[in-house]
Amino acid sequence: MSQELFAIAEAAARTRGVRDIEVIFEKHTGALTRFANNAIHQNVAEMDHAISIRVMEDHRTARASTNRLDRASIEATVEQAIALTRASNPDEALPTLVEPATVRSLQRHFASTAQASPETRAKAVAEAIRIVEAAGQTAAGIFETGESTESLFNSRGVAVEHAGTMARFSITAMAGDSSGWAKASSADASILDPRALATQAMTKARDSRNPRAIDPGRYTVILEPAAVLDLVGQIFADFSATALADQRSFLTDRLGTKLFGDNISITDDVGHALQTGAPFDGEGVSRSTLQLVEAGVPKEIAVSRSAAPKANLPPTGHGYPLPNEVGEAPMNIVIAGGTSTLDEMIRSTERGILITRLWYIREVDPYEKMMTGMTRDGTFLIERGELAGGLRNFRFNQSIIELLNNVELLSAAVRASGEEAADMVVPAMKVHNFHLSGVTKF
Repeated sequence: MSQELFAIAEAAARTRGVRDIEVIFEKHTGALTRFANNAIHQNVAEMDHAISIRVMEDHRTARASTNRLDRASIEATVEQAIALTRASNPDEALPTLVEPATVRSLQRHFASTAQASPETRAKAVAEAIRIVEAAGQTAAGIFETGESTESLFNSRGVAVEHAGTMARFSITAMAGDSSGWAKASSADASILDPRALATQAMTKARDSRNPRAIDPGRYTVILEPAAVLDLVGQIFADFSATALADQRSFLTDRLGTKLFGDNISITDDVGHALQTGAPFDGEGVSRSTLQLVEAGVPKEIAVSRSAAPKANLPPTGHGYPLPNEVGEAPMNIVIAGGTSTLDEMIRSTERGILITRLWYIREVDPYEKMMTGMTRDGTFLIERGELAGGLRNFRFNQSIIELLNNVELLSAAVRASGEEAADMVVPAMKVHNFHLSGVTKF
């Protein structure tokens, strides 16, 4: 179907005197089961599709989109893209359309996810609720499954397509004065274990009851993978040739300089077994594997075709669809892990704090990557190598650069899912001198 849609758009462009055209077709089908107060209260499903058409003429380009796929609507969208292109200013640096090249195929479409029924999700949710309810707590969360297809064609002969699935389960367990949380995602729904996630959330809510307040200050903290994801995930848009050219990256004048600890190595790897997403970027360029950080030294960055000449670097396959002002960014982050378990981290800590997750994260200083936010849903005091009870939540003010210099131990890297950054493959981290700047009221 997507090839036929491209043929309609290409023919419409050529009859109007335009030969350079690019078409992106996206289709998504998804369903979500939502629960709260220990009961399912919503089950919804949707299917949507869209076609986005970009034309080029005389160093000009523009894009128009529609969710109507009949011939007349596609032809009208082509006309709109041409009109916008002819009204735009020329850009002598605008790259030509991508030429065909080999793009690897990644198997990320699973029947267990695509065929998940409302009954399948409801059964899993019911089992999770029973675990939380049996502990005298209240459960809320979602179970979401879906499949998507992304196709890109252009008049130079590029024809790439990727199909994938995604399942997410998230649960919050609420007690009288405490809460616990757990979340996981996978392309393969059969890998998710809602019962285990519910047990994890319930246990955190149970063990953090009657939270006490301790003074703010600098502490040794153990960040679980979701907390690492949401905090460290704030830096990766800066690993961008366009961001560096605009001098809005914290890597400005720092690329190739040691910024982090020796134990910090980070790649962008779309082919990693725990990653998801298409193996090509917004122009159809194959995604390269990038060594973003090696032993604490930022080394490689994402480079779009538009940014490549100025950066004097080859394109890496991380560009967003043109035209855009952002340029590019790494999309498949993998932070190398270590050999410690979470229990070993706790046992090695004389006095510290275990943090399940962070939220409401905002940037304070973009060059030093100073971030502020709060802990949530499972904050624990560690004393003499054991969990000593729940704590009231904290506000933090912490430089990510400093944090990545203070990592003492790393767990094995796992696929983590949070709320403030895209899913990544990250370890838990034991970090000293983490700045908890205030105690909240809950």
